Amino acid sequence: MQAIRLVEEEELGCGGTTTALVDGRRFTRAGAAFINSEMMFAGGKWDTFRMVVHPSCAVLPAALMAAEVTRCSGREFLTGVVAGYEVMERLGADFVPTILARGFHAGAVLSIFGAAVAAAKIMGLDAGQVHGALAQCVNLAAGNLEGGRSGGRSVREGAAVRNALLAVGLARQGIPGGETAFEGEAGFYFAYAGNKEGRLSHSFAGQRNADFAAITEKLGEHWVFLETLYRIYSTPGYNIAHVDVTAALCKRDHIRADDVDRVECVVNWLETQYPSPDFPSRRTDIEPGREQPQYYAAHAILTGSFPVTKNVQQQVGAADPQGIDDMMRRVRLIPSHTQPLFAPRVTIHTRDGIAHTLEATGREFIMSFDQLAKRLSPIGAVVPVGEQQYAELVAECRQMDHARDVSRLIALTCPPQPDRP
Repeated sequence: MQAIRLVEEEELGCGGTTTALVDGRRFTRAGAAFINSEMMFAGGKWDTFRMVVHPSCAVLPAALMAAEVTRCSGREFLTGVVAGYEVMERLGADFVPTILARGFHAGAVLSIFGAAVAAAKIMGLDAGQVHGALAQCVNLAAGNLEGGRSGGRSVREGAAVRNALLAVGLARQGIPGGETAFEGEAGFYFAYAGNKEGRLSHSFAGQRNADFAAITEKLGEHWVFLETLYRIYSTPGYNIAHVDVTAALCKRDHIRADDVDRVECVVNWLETQYPSPDFPSRRTDIEPGREQPQYYAAHAILTGSFPVTKNVQQQVGAADPQGIDDMMRRVRLIPSHTQPLFAPRVTIHTRDGIAHTLEATGREFIMSFDQLAKRLSPIGAVVPVGEQQYAELVAECRQMDHARDVSRLIALTCPPQPDRP
């Protein structure tokens, strides 16, 4: 609602061409894209890539804007979405922790590229114009860690989307952005990663150097965007695997809560000093707490799952199970420089002296459409559109590659408003 009020004030008296999801009113292209980004961000059901990058909150608002304006087909819309994801993630895949270590929020910095490519693809920009848009994005990319570390609320993806649309607009007018905006002496990688040679100060996989050639290697054959995880629980991504892996271990070995003596979770060390060990705003490996892995592992032991309709930070959803505080204190996080990202190795020591271990792959939250729809189905009972319309929305998404345009998709996000003209 804050995003809507901001845009209402900014665009007072202006007509609109682009729909704000859920609300249903029309705003300018940039205004609606900003609102939709913030709307998605507020919902807490994001995707996640390399811990801090949430492509959907940037790519989808830009793609929806472009698709609504051009009235392109569902297939063309999806093509733009895929292009935005792929370019954004390839540009940042190896560099996220290094960008964070320089005080920049990598999610915000990289989001502008995904949003720009999605909009440019759908709007039919040619290769030269797409190049120009990306180069202009280097000038417009932004995102800093300090505000969030000092009690502020930072605008991230929403601002990136607005700037992306400005970059696309400049490119459509034929304004050049420069030939070496990424790899040049003062280019993107020098500015945000600290050098243009690919040296990494931090890496989720222990790399010391990144190969720039890998950014475009097998483009169109190997899809990096398929590494995107679905963050089905409304919590930071470093928590989500502790639910499913711990629950699976208890189910596999028939472990009851009363059997548990202590739990050890070996995790990637960068997960424990979010967002970066150079500028940590929280430590998860010292004391247990809510919105930390210990809480989610304990919840899984006590209940076998975690509700997708529960949001701990917003105090929404079912009450905590009895015994959660005691069980949290039994869970210990062990940072490791070799454990893959979001792939905890969970060991439950039971009172009979047996150690039960299950190691995640880091790919537990990569799902097919049907798998994701099934996991998220309880949301239908709590969203404003109601269960029936939510089911229709899911069905529309499922057949989007055959849709005439995105108009019905957008309409299905809005609750019926009989009194609104």
